[in-house]
Amino acid sequence: MTSSRAQGLPPVLGGGNLALSLAAAAATRPERPAVTHGGAAVTVGELWERSARAAAMLAARGVGRGDRVAIQLPNVPAFADFYFGVLRLGAVVVPINPLLRAGESAYTLEDAEAGVLIAWHESELPDSGPGPVEVIGVAEPFGGDALDGYAGDARSDGGAPSDGGGDDVVEVDPEETAVILYTSGTTGRPKGAELTHRNLGLNTRAVVSELSMGPEDVLLGTLPLFHSFGQTCTLNASLAVGARLALLTRFEAGAAVDLVDREGVTILMGVPTMLAGIAAVAADHGPFPGLRIAASGGAPLPGEQAENFERVTGIPVLDTWGLSETSPAATLNRPGEARAGSVGRPIEGVEVQAVDDDAEGLPAGETGQLAIRGHNVMKGYWRRPDATAEAITPEGWFLTGDLGRVDEDGYVYVVGRLKDMIIRGGLNIYPREVEEVLHRHPAVSEAAVVGVPDERLGEEVGAAVVLAPGASAEPEELREWLRQRVAPFKYPRQVWLLDELPKGPTGKILKREIHAPDGEVAR
Repeated sequence: MTSSRAQGLPPVLGGGNLALSLAAAAATRPERPAVTHGGAAVTVGELWERSARAAAMLAARGVGRGDRVAIQLPNVPAFADFYFGVLRLGAVVVPINPLLRAGESAYTLEDAEAGVLIAWHESELPDSGPGPVEVIGVAEPFGGDALDGYAGDARSDGGAPSDGGGDDVVEVDPEETAVILYTSGTTGRPKGAELTHRNLGLNTRAVVSELSMGPEDVLLGTLPLFHSFGQTCTLNASLAVGARLALLTRFEAGAAVDLVDREGVTILMGVPTMLAGIAAVAADHGPFPGLRIAASGGAPLPGEQAENFERVTGIPVLDTWGLSETSPAATLNRPGEARAGSVGRPIEGVEVQAVDDDAEGLPAGETGQLAIRGHNVMKGYWRRPDATAEAITPEGWFLTGDLGRVDEDGYVYVVGRLKDMIIRGGLNIYPREVEEVLHRHPAVSEAAVVGVPDERLGEEVGAAVVLAPGASAEPEELREWLRQRVAPFKYPRQVWLLDELPKGPTGKILKREIHAPDGEVAR
């Protein structure tokens, strides 16, 4: 059932260019604050105008329909400027984590064949790229030098659209790619999940409807906008209903609590580590009177963390589930309908089932690999038809790699993962990427990167290493070596030496038999 709060959503959501949602908002409520950051606000009309200038700047550089533009920005209003600026041109957004090292960013730029990179001034930029990648630097939250000094607009006068039609927004087929989101898997390098305008639009519509979001809501903007969780569930959702998004550049629990108070936040979404941090800081704060919804996603939510958050804030946590490849929302617990231990029921228009090794559906209650089918499933992996065929069955079921079951009432329970993925504080880490870097150390013969249980983050990154014959290296040396070469959230906090790694009869390393030695994990 569609909520009364969700009625009046832009009909273009899922039916055309995603940027038309901003056009509709600018036509009906141009003076409403869309985003706040650091005590300053940008209205919907101003965001529309700034995105027009961003589009014009990119068009002057030859960017057009289907071209890829990388955005490597933290949670600042400039992200929205360029996100919608790219979409207005019918071009494709390629978000990049601003914490990545130069070599990691270079891979994404090369694979996506991005011609332009919108980069935060603190990001580590590639020294050289695979081709002519133009870098546009952003040093201020609202665009800095990139937009403040650019007055040209080859497409429109930048004013608010009179009828929400967005005449200067390039018309696209809803099935065209809007965003390529790079996600790590268990084999090969990171793959680009192609999320269409329809994927993102309908996923936004479903989340807004199921959580009864409305114009009176204020959303906490701590989820990274470079991920679909932040894009769909905070940025696009708030614009769709006329709510306000209170951005925090980088998550810090104390600052988040202050923002909830100062901005009157009503909806808080985060990964479990964010919720745990907020609960710890707010232990002496007491309930948040204005907060009505708290939702968790991006990683398993421990029951103890959920209970502690409710004790501190007075608000129960609604657990959710989804993946980069599903735009991201697949299931969620609705307010008043949550079941402990469950990630809820599928959103409207989406099916979830547990399947066996042959991708055949299992009866209710039986555990198998969880599969998803619906409007949220990606178009496929960018230029990887084989990987797409492995992930999506001919019947349209996306095989998630997660183990779980579905009960008779349709509630989904995630019990584990098939994929060799480490989820540290809600951020996906692909072990092979770290292993490849570690193997470049001259003293390393073999290495296996594994998840180490961690009460605060869910999982920490650990590395078991076998040294080359005659070589010597201390674990601290290897840890520091990695810290200089991979993103801060990826490097192993704990490294230990083994005489040999456990292996199966075919020589495959058995990671399930690798366990970190007892002791404190280094930070």
